[in-house]
Amino acid sequence: MQVGIIGAGSLARAVAAVAINQGHDVMVSNTRGPETLFSLVESIGCTAGTPEEAAAFGDIALVAIPLKAYHTVPVAQVEGKIVLDATNYHPERDGHIDELDRDEITTSDLVARHLPNRRLSRRLTRSPLPTSRATDCPRVGPGEGPSPSPGDDAVAKKVVAELLDELGYDTVDAGPLVEGRRFQKNTPAYCIPMDFRGLQATVYNTFNPLAPRRTPLAAPDAR
Repeated sequence: MQVGIIGAGSLARAVAAVAINQGHDVMVSNTRGPETLFSLVESIGCTAGTPEEAAAFGDIALVAIPLKAYHTVPVAQVEGKIVLDATNYHPERDGHIDELDRDEITTSDLVARHLPNRRLSRRLTRSPLPTSRATDCPRVGPGEGPSPSPGDDAVAKKVVAELLDELGYDTVDAGPLVEGRRFQKNTPAYCIPMDFRGLQATVYNTFNPLAPRRTPLAAPDAR
């Protein structure tokens, strides 16, 4: 599979390295130009490009940039593609976004509104860690666990889940995209390592102000 990564920070680099180790083709990008990524290209064997080139390259496009820059994600190049959203809202970095502060939308709603003709899945709130199964270590080890996964496109969620499974992630199906509010910043599941059942129960039990009648989620079960 070809994975185009929009962003070149720590999460983008970690995903790129693990994906390449699993035999995928990866292009990483930033807005400063591919020439600034020469050391990453040499160290992990990815290619580098502009955000437009990475978006066009990927069968899946991973958005791993500060949320304040979501409007820089190329629109035409991801049309009809699966987009994996890894943005997180940090007002101290991104500035205050009124709709998010008022709990009117989720971070992925912002990205989805910017990319109207895409198949968006919301996952990855943290990087793959050394205990990832992709490094032949236990799937759930110290400091590592599954990733919650809301999305409105069932096929896209399945494709992304299969990719993340190769990268060492279990995934907890969190329902439709609006349920991403259950693990945004300042929620019990945000960037807190836990096992599959623990994350499933935590996401299920977290209040979502965007869904007052609560979209039914599968009851927590053992795995």
